[in-house]
Amino acid sequence: MECIETNSSAETFAVGKRIGQTAQPGEIYTLNGGLGAGKTVFTQGVAAGLGITEHVNSPTFTIIQLYEKGRLPFYHFDVYRIGSIEEMDEIGYEDYFYGNGVCIVEWAELIRELIPAGARDITIEKDLEKGFDYRKITIR
Repeated sequence: MECIETNSSAETFAVGKRIGQTAQPGEIYTLNGGLGAGKTVFTQGVAAGLGITEHVNSPTFTIIQLYEKGRLPFYHFDVYRIGSIEEMDEIGYEDYFYGNGVCIVEWAELIRELIPAGARDITIEKDLEKGFDYRKITIR
């Protein structure tokens, strides 16, 4: 387990970028944190580390965003609005989870039974007592 403290969105982005630079084909990261915790900034960093130059935002209404112009394909899931496990089957999640790209899954606890064993868990937490921009990033 690794805990990293950041004090700006640029630092949170840099932690994500480091993960993207070292990511290997087939890796899955679950990304947990409340609204405004910095999940999108972190994910933008991962994409940058993978060499993806297009704009990355949260796929809240589409469930998945695909980015295939980097060092590895990058699949960004946001399953917050998923109604059932069957919806994941309909989008063909297995092609992404067991493919040659890198996956980030936001709100993964909603589909915990589908997440492969070996997925890395990342949690981003705010602590307003330590400052508005403070984040604690825990990687398991």
